[in-house]
Amino acid sequence: MTQDYEREAYLDNEELEGEEIEIEAIGIEVDAHPIELYKLFKIANLVSGGGEAKHIIDEGYVAVNGELETRKRRKMYDGDFFEFNQEYYVVVCDAPVTEPEAKEAKPKQAPQKQQSKPQPSSNKPKAASKPNKSNQNKGNKATKPKNSKKAATENKPKPSRDPKSGRNSIDFF
Repeated sequence: MTQDYEREAYLDNEELEGEEIEIEAIGIEVDAHPIELYKLFKIANLVSGGGEAKHIIDEGYVAVNGELETRKRRKMYDGDFFEFNQEYYVVVCDAPVTEPEAKEAKPKQAPQKQQSKPQPSSNKPKAASKPNKSNQNKGNKATKPKNSKKAATENKPKPSRDPKSGRNSIDFF
């Protein structure tokens, strides 16, 4: 008899699988979309900061559109909903979808900055060579330690910037 009951319950669940259910959700109004998931947490005051939101998402406490989500920067659009702390939230935006074009403009500006940086570095050896001439007239003993220090600093390459993230590379000795 219990087998029949379990089978009937299983069949009932199969029938409900394709049906839509209605839920109450708290609307989060945003100015533009797509918007990252962790930013929605900050806008809705569910967390005190972005780091906390990223941690909560990474730990698997958030479901987006009915599926578990662990991507912090998942793009959310108008009508998308997410569940957190047994409450549902829905993204509300009247504006049309706008893909971020600022990312394309930034890489164009970054090469200009990189081109301007080598020019001052080419001026530095010239400036370093001028004091060397005046120091040679004063005395050879004083010039040798200064030259070795300057040569050591000139030989070190300046940390290069990553064009995508804008971060400097790490130099270990």
